[in-house]
Amino acid sequence: MNTRPEPKEWILGIHAYTPGKSKASDGRALVKLSANENPLGTSPAALEALAQAREEAATYPDPGSNALREALGALHGLDPQRIVCGTGSDELLNLAAQGFAGPGDAVVFSRHSFAVYDIAARRCGATPVEVADRDFTADVDALLGAVSDSTRVVFLANPNNPTGTWLPPAEVARLHAGLPRHVLLVVDEAYGEYVDPAHQRAAFDLASAHDNVLVTRTFSKIHGLAAERVGWAYGAPGIIDVLNRIRGPFNVTASGQAAALAALGDAAFVENSRAHNAAERARLAEAVAALGNHGLRAVPSEANFLLVLFEGELSAETALEALAEEGYAVRHLPGQGLPHALRITIGRSADMDRVIACLRKLCGEAP
Repeated sequence: MNTRPEPKEWILGIHAYTPGKSKASDGRALVKLSANENPLGTSPAALEALAQAREEAATYPDPGSNALREALGALHGLDPQRIVCGTGSDELLNLAAQGFAGPGDAVVFSRHSFAVYDIAARRCGATPVEVADRDFTADVDALLGAVSDSTRVVFLANPNNPTGTWLPPAEVARLHAGLPRHVLLVVDEAYGEYVDPAHQRAAFDLASAHDNVLVTRTFSKIHGLAAERVGWAYGAPGIIDVLNRIRGPFNVTASGQAAALAALGDAAFVENSRAHNAAERARLAEAVAALGNHGLRAVPSEANFLLVLFEGELSAETALEALAEEGYAVRHLPGQGLPHALRITIGRSADMDRVIACLRKLCGEAP
């Protein structure tokens, strides 16, 4: 007989998510370029809303996030009844797997994609199926080739984390068209607002037209509200009904709802964040390209970070330590099959100056 409670065997297969570091090995606080947070902070309007909402801390929040869903629907031209809010998009990704997959089922996703997909699959007893990528980009043909009779959910991060690569709308539509109708396609757009606005409706349109597409987004990235843990998803009524059945009853805090609502009204902050990110990302990519003869290469990114590959004598571990000495935490991802790479969040201009100077110094180039 068991002498203590025993977890389900599939739970023991989970490796807990490891967040980006913010301190050096000696305990020094570092500038955090390891978690893809907004270097410009948070909209002043959202900060004001946070302060006001916390005066009502003794009362439960709106369980349905109704005002926030109405505002999201109005901004994006979506039916609020087809929107559900969550404790970050992480909760909604886990609920998507839990609601539509279980023991004996398979959950498919690309190699070098968001670590939560593997966790979400194992958490509900499903089998995670990791599919080969193509030069750090999701391979539609490989994903479709991995779909079997047991497949119930396919996750696609677009733009992808941690590589930053992006599939154009036609490729996402091709992926969906090749899936059986009973398979749920989850398009994770945590970094969707960093993409050219001309392409930002494509996944929503796909979800509007089909019963097996769920699109997730978050307020943690471009809106600068990572601490409040607010995410949302859009999909067919049947999908949203399932997520509402199993989500927490008060899963989004009152302060989070208020801050997110205010953030939606500050279009200037979002546009400024996008413009800053595009300019500094391009500058970092150009600097890395100039060090190509030393074995450095940047993966093309549409997100708020750059994956830098170290394919010469300079190793990612050496660069990681040197950047920490300069006061910066970046993300090393050997656990995701990327021991030769560092994911560097796009920071403020002065911080990017110092990161670039450090990389140049490591390569023996003048700062």
